[in-house]
Amino acid sequence: MKLTIGISEERLKVCVNILANLLADEMVLYIKTRKFHWNVSGQSFMELHKLFEAQYTEFEKVIDEIAERIGKLGSHTIGTMSEFSALTRLKESPNVYESQKEILKELKNDHETLILELRKGINECAVNRDAGTTDFLTGVLVQHETSAWVLNRYLN
Repeated sequence: MKLTIGISEERLKVCVNILANLLADEMVLYIKTRKFHWNVSGQSFMELHKLFEAQYTEFEKVIDEIAERIGKLGSHTIGTMSEFSALTRLKESPNVYESQKEILKELKNDHETLILELRKGINECAVNRDAGTTDFLTGVLVQHETSAWVLNRYLN
């Protein structure tokens, strides 16, 4: 049975697609951050190891909240690696093991990409009169701004 929440199916579809792309991006960022957590080395090893763990733990919560938001809008949530790979806007680097500085740059750049995409998504959901998703995306945006800022502090 369909939910009646005051937003047309056409408008909901736009917002669900935005959320599906974000879910794919978050999954890729989660996996990349775990990879870097496992493979970071060097002088600040333990500090970065713990930072990456804190970040991917936060992503786990966000990923679940995005999936639940899609359900709240009456849609099914994607959930396979092939679906995530097809929808993500982030790039992966298989078999590449970078220096601390390169890891930090790559993660910072990924957060910045998500910040830009989230700003677009917030505007689209606002135009489509989905205040709940607009507000939700704004919260996710703030989290990525904080993560990008923290990573950038290591690079200065």
